[in-house]
Amino acid sequence: MKELITNLKGDKVIWAFVALLALFSFMPVFSASSNLAYMRHGSGNAFTYLLKHGIQIFVGFFIIYKIHKIPYHYFKTISWIMLPVVWILLAYTLMKGTVIDGANASRWIQIPFVGITFQTSTLASIVLYVYVARYLSKKRETPVTFQSSLIELWLPVFITLILILPANFSTAALIFSMVIMITFIGKYPLKYIGVILAAGIAGLTFFILVAKAFPDAFPNRVDTWMKRIDNFASDKPDEDVYQIEKAKIAIASGGIYGLGPGKSVQKNFLPQSSSDFIYAIIVEEYGLIGAFAVLAMYLLLLFRFVIAAHKSPTLFAKLVVVGLGFPIIFQAMTNMAVAVELFPVTGQTLPLISSGGSSIWMTCIALGIILSVTRKEEEIAHEESEKEKREIALQKLIDKQLQEDDEAEKVSDNEDFSIEDKANPLEPILKKN
Repeated sequence: MKELITNLKGDKVIWAFVALLALFSFMPVFSASSNLAYMRHGSGNAFTYLLKHGIQIFVGFFIIYKIHKIPYHYFKTISWIMLPVVWILLAYTLMKGTVIDGANASRWIQIPFVGITFQTSTLASIVLYVYVARYLSKKRETPVTFQSSLIELWLPVFITLILILPANFSTAALIFSMVIMITFIGKYPLKYIGVILAAGIAGLTFFILVAKAFPDAFPNRVDTWMKRIDNFASDKPDEDVYQIEKAKIAIASGGIYGLGPGKSVQKNFLPQSSSDFIYAIIVEEYGLIGAFAVLAMYLLLLFRFVIAAHKSPTLFAKLVVVGLGFPIIFQAMTNMAVAVELFPVTGQTLPLISSGGSSIWMTCIALGIILSVTRKEEEIAHEESEKEKREIALQKLIDKQLQEDDEAEKVSDNEDFSIEDKANPLEPILKKN
C-alpha cells in the first residue's frame, strides 16, 4: 500500500479528495439502488449494483493512474487529432442514439460487444477544452485577429455544440459557458468574446424557432429539453415536477442529522435516485450535515484546482486545469441546484458519486490530465529543490576549503624557518689554546 501511494504522483490533496468522494459514493449508491433492484429483479438486493459501481470506480482510478503518467503537453496533439473523431461519434449518436429502459436516449450510444452505454458529449467536452487551451497558448505571443480565430477556434467550438445541442441542451450550455471562461482567462479580447456571446444567443434562438416550426425534423430530445425549460418557467405539472417534488420531500425529511444510512423512504418513489437525484437521497439519509459536507468537498476540490492552476508552469497547463477542473465542480453544483429546484431538470450527474460507468470514467480522464499537470509541477519543484541542495552542498565545500586555506596560511606565518646558531664558531680553537 505504501509503495502504491509512493507511485502516485501529482497533487496529493486532489488525489485525497477524489478518493474521499469515490469512497463515500458507495453508501448512497447502495441505498438508492435497492428500488432499482426491486423493479428489475423483484428483490431489494442491491449487491449486484454495488459490485458494478465498485468495478466502475476501480476502472476509473486505473484510468486516472495511467493518464497522469502521460506528460501533459502530449494532450495538445491528442486534442487536435481527436476533434474530428468526436465529431463523427457525435453525429452517429445524434442519428442512431439508443434506448435505455424503454426510453429514447439520443445522447447515448452502445459500445458493440461490451453492452456499455456511452455518452459521447462528455468525451467531446474534454477534447474541446484541451483544444481551446492549445489554441490560446499557441497564440499568446502573436496578436489575435477575429478572422483567424473564427476559423481556428470558434468554428470547431460551434461544430461541436451544434452536434450536441439537439440531444443535450444542458451539456451544450455547460460547454459553451466553460469555453467562454477559458477564453477570458486566456486573455482573448473581450470585444470578440462579446461578439461570440451575441452570436451564440442568436443561434440558440434561431434553433428553437426552427425546432418549433418543424418539430418532426429533430430528435425527440429537443422537444424534451424545450418542455423542461417551458415547464420550469411556467410551473406546469409534468413528470419532471414529480421528480422535483419527491426530491424536495426527501430533502425536507432529512432535517439536520438525516434518517440514517440506508433509511431513505423517497428512494422508493424517486426516479433516477442513484444518478441524477442522488443528492436528494444523500440529504435525506445524512441530513444537512451530510449535504454541506459533500458541498464542502467539492468546494475544497475547486480551491485545489485554483492552486494547481496558479502553480502551473505554462499557460497551456493553467488553461487545461481550469478548463477540465471547473466543469466538474460546475456540474456538481448544477446537480445539487436541480435537486432543490433552482435549475430545471438537466440530467447532469453528481461527479464521482452518482452511479454510471461512462460518466465516472470521463470525469476520471479529466482528473488524470489535471494530475498530469500537477505531476510536472511536482517534478519541477523537486528539481529546483535538488538544485538548491546541490548549490548549498557546493557552497559548503567551497567555504570549507577556504577555511582550510586560511588556517594553513596562519600556520605558515607563525613558524620560524631561519637558521640560527648561538654557539661561537671559534670556541673549539679558543679552548685549545
